[in-house]
Amino acid sequence: MQTIDLRSDTVTRPTPGMREAMMTAPVGDDVFGDDPTVNALQDKIASMLGFEAALFVPTGTQSNLCGILAHCQRGDEYIVGQMAHTYRWEGGGAAVLGSVQPQPLAHAADGSLPLADIEAAIKPDDAHFAKTRLLALENTIGGKLLPFDYVQAATKLAKSKGLATHLDGARLFNAAVAQAGQDKAQAAPADGALREAHRIAQCFDSVSVCFSKGLGAPVGSALCGSKDLLAKAHRLRKMTGGGMRQAGFLAAAALYALDHHVARLADDHALAKRLAAAFEKIDGASVDPVHSNIVFVDLNGPAKAKAAGLLAHLKQHGILATGLYRMRFVTHLDVDAAAVDRAIEVIERYFKS
Repeated sequence: MQTIDLRSDTVTRPTPGMREAMMTAPVGDDVFGDDPTVNALQDKIASMLGFEAALFVPTGTQSNLCGILAHCQRGDEYIVGQMAHTYRWEGGGAAVLGSVQPQPLAHAADGSLPLADIEAAIKPDDAHFAKTRLLALENTIGGKLLPFDYVQAATKLAKSKGLATHLDGARLFNAAVAQAGQDKAQAAPADGALREAHRIAQCFDSVSVCFSKGLGAPVGSALCGSKDLLAKAHRLRKMTGGGMRQAGFLAAAALYALDHHVARLADDHALAKRLAAAFEKIDGASVDPVHSNIVFVDLNGPAKAKAAGLLAHLKQHGILATGLYRMRFVTHLDVDAAAVDRAIEVIERYFKS
C-alpha cells in the first residue's frame, strides 16, 4: 500500500526532471562565491522579487535568522505574531543567538496582526525599553493568505515609524498563486503568480523564500534584500554554519522548481479545498477557510469522541497527518487527486463506523 503523506509539503521527493538538473549542474565553491549555479539562483530569485541581491542558505530557519539579525542589533526587538514561525517554531534563535527580543502579538482571525496593536507595541526611545527595529510578518500564515491591502497598510505603518520590515515568505509562492486566483481577469497562472509574488515582496525590506516546501526542492531557502543588508546576512550565514561548498547541486533543484513548480501550486490548493469540503460534511468538524495547501481541522461535538483515534486509523491505512496542536493536512507535489480521494474515503468510513 503506497503511503499518502499529508504531514507537510516538506516531505516531497525531487521529480525526475529535478534530479536530472541536479546531476548536470555546473558547480564551484560557494564559500568563495564561485559556484555558478548558486549565483544564477541568487540572481534569479532577487530579480523575480525585485531586490538587489539574494543569499542561498540551507534552511528557512537560517534565512529568517540572518534576516532578523541583519536588521537588528543586540538589545533591539522585533514585532511578530504569536503563531509566526520566526517566533514559535524556530527555537528562539533571534533571542538566543542575537539577543534580539521578540514582541509577540495575538493574531486576528485572518492571521493578520491588527494595525492598532502593532502601533501600540512600538516602544518609545527610552532607556527602559528595547529598541523596536523590525516588523516581521508571514505569508501565508497557517495556510492563510494575508490580504494584500493589509500587507500594504502594515508595512506602510512600520516604515512611517522608522521600522524595517521582513517577510517570512516560506510559502510566498503559495500566497502569490492564491492572490493571483482572486483576479479572474488575469493572464496565465504562472505569469499572474510571479506578478503577485513580486507585488507582495516589494512591500518589505527583506524576504525569505523556501524552496523545499510547496516548490518541491529537497533543500534550501533564499534571503532577498539590499546589497548592504545581504552583506551582513552573508557574514551571519558563515557565523551560523551555513556556508556550503559545491552547493550548486542543491541550487539547481531550486532553479528547476522556480521554472516548473510555481503554477502547479494551484493544483495543491484545489486538492486541499476538496479535502476540506469532505471534513465539512462531518458532524462536529470545524474547518478553517482554505486559501492554499493547508487544511486545519478541529473535531467537536459528535466527532470529538473519535478525534483521538483518527490519526492512528489513518496511519493504519497508509495515510500520514499531524496533530501537534491542531489536526493538519497538507497537499503537495507528491499527492494527486487519487490520493486525496483515497484519504477522503478512509476518513468518511472511519466516522461512519
